[in-house]
Amino acid sequence: MKDVYIYPAIFTYADDGISIEFPGLEGAYTCGDTEEEALYMAKDCLELHLYGMEEDGETIPEALKIRDIKLGEDQSVVMVRVNMKPVRDEMQNKAVKKTLTIPKWLNDAALKQHINFSALLKSALMDELEINH
Repeated sequence: MKDVYIYPAIFTYADDGISIEFPGLEGAYTCGDTEEEALYMAKDCLELHLYGMEEDGETIPEALKIRDIKLGEDQSVVMVRVNMKPVRDEMQNKAVKKTLTIPKWLNDAALKQHINFSALLKSALMDELEINH
């Protein structure tokens, strides 16, 4: 699994903003109102798309060569570079909301003691799974 990828994006300029697609990456589309926003959104889109492919065990295709991309009117190619290592780290440490059910009397007692439910559950799960803190 590579850490750094560079893919060409096609920016299509219109009166209402910039559409962005990544040729060769099915379903990788986004947009932005300004070039600055479009560049940010393109990087974010590529990171999330590649992360999803990695998580699904899909083979990540090689980037198309710029010379093989045919452009229409009001289009340009922008190269987008992403480093997947910090993306993977962030996604693995992303907080996930869980809903649980406990008796009211237990909830009342915990609230009275100012128990942080999330911290306690995290600690208990790590202990149960024998994961070092």
